[in-house]
Amino acid sequence: MKQLKVANIGMKFGMSHVEGAMQYGAEIAALCDCNEENLQFAGERYNIPAEKRFTDYKALLKTDIDVVTVAVPDRQHRQLSCEFLRAGKHVLCEKPLALTREDLQAIIKAEDESEAKFMVGQICRFTPAFEKAKQLIDDGVLGDLYFVESEYAHDYMKLCDNWRADPLRHGVIGGGCHAVDLLRWLAGDPQEVFAYGTHRLLPMVSYDDATVAVMKFGENLMGKVFVSTGCKRDYTMRTVIYGTKGTLICDNTSPTMTLFTVDEEGVTKQAQTLPVEVNNHNAGKEFAVFADAILNEKPVLTDAREGAKTVAVCLAIVESAKTGKPVNPDYVF
Repeated sequence: MKQLKVANIGMKFGMSHVEGAMQYGAEIAALCDCNEENLQFAGERYNIPAEKRFTDYKALLKTDIDVVTVAVPDRQHRQLSCEFLRAGKHVLCEKPLALTREDLQAIIKAEDESEAKFMVGQICRFTPAFEKAKQLIDDGVLGDLYFVESEYAHDYMKLCDNWRADPLRHGVIGGGCHAVDLLRWLAGDPQEVFAYGTHRLLPMVSYDDATVAVMKFGENLMGKVFVSTGCKRDYTMRTVIYGTKGTLICDNTSPTMTLFTVDEEGVTKQAQTLPVEVNNHNAGKEFAVFADAILNEKPVLTDAREGAKTVAVCLAIVESAKTGKPVNPDYVF
C-alpha cells in the first residue's frame, strides 16, 4: 500500500496531527509554522530535518505531498484549505471548519471543484467513550432516544490568546462545536434551538463565556448543550443519553462509563460500569480513517458539508442567545 506523504501546518496545536500521521505510518514530508520557535521545537521533537521545516505554507503547494493537516487559527482555515484543495492536496482541517457562512461556502465550493478529499477534524467522533455510545445507540441497547445532552466545560482563563479572543470565535463555535457535533452524530440534526448566555468569567473576550441551548430534533426527541469557556473545574465533555430502554452517562476523560438498562418488566436494573480507553484526542484513529478514505476511494463522513452543518447549529445558538428567540439552523450550503 502506498505510504502517504504528509505536511503538517501549525505546530502549536497541530503536533497531535503529526503524531497521528506517524502512528499510522505516514511519512512526515514537511512541518510548517510561521513561528520559528514553535517550528524548531516540533522539528527537534519529531526528528524532522531542517530542510523539511517551512515558515511559509505557500512553499508546500507545489511540493510532492499527498495530505496536508491544517491546525491554524480558525479565520485562516478558508484560505489554506481552499489553496491546498485547488493544488490537488488532500486536506484534514481542524474544527470548527470556519466562523462565517461565507467561509463555509467557500470551502465547500473548493471541495466540490477539487479531486482531492477533505476532512474536518471532528475529533469527538473518534473518542473511545463516544464511539461506544454510538455503538450502543445503533445496537438498540438504549431503545428510542428522547433526550440527549452534552457539555463543553473548559477554563480558557490562561488560554485566551488573540485568536481565541476573536469576536467571531464565540465559545459555542470555537469549543462548543465539539458538543454540538457530538449530538448531531448521535441524534441527528436539530431543527430548532433556543439559547441563553451569560458573560461573567472572561473579561478579555466580548462574547458570552457560558451558554445553554435547548434543541428540538424532531418528534419526541430533544437535547441540550452547555458551553462554559470560563468554568472553574477540570475540562470535561460529560454526555448523557436517555432512551426508552436505558441511559448512558459518559465523558471523554474518564476510564469508565455508566449504563442503565431495564428488565423484562421495564424496571431499571442495577447500573453497569463499563471500562473504556481514555483518549480524548484520538488523532491516530482520525488520520487512519482519512487515509482509508484516500487510499480506498471511500467517502469522508466528516466532509466540508458535515462540518458546515455543525457550525450552522452553533451560529443558530449564538443568534438565539442574542435575540432571545428560537432559531432554525440553516443547513443549505
